[in-house]
Amino acid sequence: MQNLYARLAPSLVVIIEALLVIASGALILFSARNPSSREPVVFRRFERACARLARRKCLSVLLVGLSVIVVRIGLIPILGVPSPRFNDEFSYLLAADTFAHGRLTNPTHPMWIHFESFHIIERPTYMSIYPPAQGLVLAAGRLLGNPWIGQVLVTALMGSALCWMLQGWLPPQWALFGAALAVLRLGILSYWMNGYWSASIVALGGALVLGSWPRLRKHLRVRDALLMALGLAILANTRPYDGLVFSIPIAFAVLFWLLGRNHPAFGRSVPQVIVPIFLFLLVVSIATGYYYYRVTGNPFRMAYQVNYTSYGGPPLFLWQTPQPEPVYHHEVMRDFYRWDLNGFETNFTVAGYLRHALEKVGSWWQFYLGPLLTLPLLALPRVVRQRNMRLPLLVCGALAAGFTVETWTLPHYFAPAAGALYLLLVQCMRRLWHWRRGSSAVGQALVRAIPVLACAMILLRITAAAVHVQIEPAWPRGNLDRIEVLRDLARIPGKQLVFVAYGPHHNGDWEWVWNDAEIDRSNIVWARDMGAAANQELLSYFKDRRVWRINGDVSPPQLESYEASQ
Repeated sequence: MQNLYARLAPSLVVIIEALLVIASGALILFSARNPSSREPVVFRRFERACARLARRKCLSVLLVGLSVIVVRIGLIPILGVPSPRFNDEFSYLLAADTFAHGRLTNPTHPMWIHFESFHIIERPTYMSIYPPAQGLVLAAGRLLGNPWIGQVLVTALMGSALCWMLQGWLPPQWALFGAALAVLRLGILSYWMNGYWSASIVALGGALVLGSWPRLRKHLRVRDALLMALGLAILANTRPYDGLVFSIPIAFAVLFWLLGRNHPAFGRSVPQVIVPIFLFLLVVSIATGYYYYRVTGNPFRMAYQVNYTSYGGPPLFLWQTPQPEPVYHHEVMRDFYRWDLNGFETNFTVAGYLRHALEKVGSWWQFYLGPLLTLPLLALPRVVRQRNMRLPLLVCGALAAGFTVETWTLPHYFAPAAGALYLLLVQCMRRLWHWRRGSSAVGQALVRAIPVLACAMILLRITAAAVHVQIEPAWPRGNLDRIEVLRDLARIPGKQLVFVAYGPHHNGDWEWVWNDAEIDRSNIVWARDMGAAANQELLSYFKDRRVWRINGDVSPPQLESYEASQ
């Protein structure tokens, strides 16, 4: 039984959800055989109340965002506040700390070799390798008291933006319905909320672009043109490649509209559409170029490119050729990039490429749909034939095609098209709503079951966390061992220096060596244990600090006095 639980544990939530969907579907189909069964009155009353709310569009948009904040803040006693866990999160937090101090980057530290870590650059400056928007979100949260506050707020904005976007494409009640489903799936218990990836801002950017498009065609307003440009700017400064792929179908749609048979008059489209978008993106391009000039010394060279040149590893795309392996200062970094490169090379066998493709599809499906939201896809063949659904279909298809040539793909890579996906799902549910089996409204029952089951899954997961029943990774999320050591060190008077060592089978995604933007001013500095001789120069540099040593692969970790450990 223990072995069976261990095998099922990574997919236990999905399995439970699938069983609920199957049981509910069977019950609905069985009830359809009974012509005397009546529709519950509670559903009609609730739907009428939601329809009244949905007609007040601005209020709906506001309430969707507020619900995200209220629900997740209310769950802190049960789920806690997440801590960073993965290398990417620490990199984003370095950017946040830098921006919160009013700087675009940090000077290279004279002892930088001791602090090298993943997804950051040490030269020509010390900074995150990622575009700046995610760091700005977390910096806003840091200024408010905790970087996670920024994540909560931007996820709430994402929910509101999705509602606003859907209102441009669908009747108000269906727009509110779709936004609620997206919030339940993405905005409460997902890693978008419970981590420091700031993926929500990427989905926010995509929603602004998709939401402005139908409004721009209908009203030809400067406001909508600027919102589209803002969305494009967010995508360019969060996920440049995925944002570009997402934008290609949008660009063609705008081009065909402006130059097509029923195009708007150029006297209106040029000053109200073309000029605002062009000027806004021009200003953003100059600002982005200046940012990279400060970080890398070249406005056209991203920090990611500097990192790749310095540390090697796999290229971003399968058509690229890996560069020769550089000389590494630390074995853990060499092993990490070699492991990464090995994953890249497996794509060049049919079996390896197909395995990676299945992993990509599986993680995408589990995150965005799961068994519950796969149900509406029964109506997808009918939605595909609808003319007004071509653009969201093309957007989703373009990103899917773009992923086929990427080395790695995580669920948030698809975030630009999250709004397009949920638009298609709601349209499928609108079609499914009209499905009848004899005199029974089977489709209505299935659609009504979807939000009920979504809420049931949320409640089940929260209850399991509250009573400590393990059906998924424990809450709060993150490297809790490192957080506990940080708390222990914070209770010790004075400043601390911690040398970190690892065992022979270290997991490169479980990293401890992360520092603040201002290393010398930090109360706690983390450094790699390079041996007594190499460590001596760092000990001489930080001669006023108390020195510790820790093995990051031992659980629970134990702080040792550095002198005693020699």
